[in-house]
Amino acid sequence: MATNLAIDNKLLNEALRVGGLKTKKDTVNLALKEFVNRRKQLEIINIFGKMDPDPDYDYKKGRIR
Repeated sequence: MATNLAIDNKLLNEALRVGGLKTKKDTVNLALKEFVNRRKQLEIINIFGKMDPDPDYDYKKGRIR
């Protein structure tokens, strides 16, 4: 899918340098993946502690001896 975007060249060049990737396309794709992963992590952090634990869950059952 071809897309035209107005991307800050200074920022893109710095991302290329810092990321060590060879192409702008690879740099943008990696940045998007990292952005999505970070947002998913924030979603998990926001729900942490808001769910009630399952009283029937046996944590010892999953241990291997």
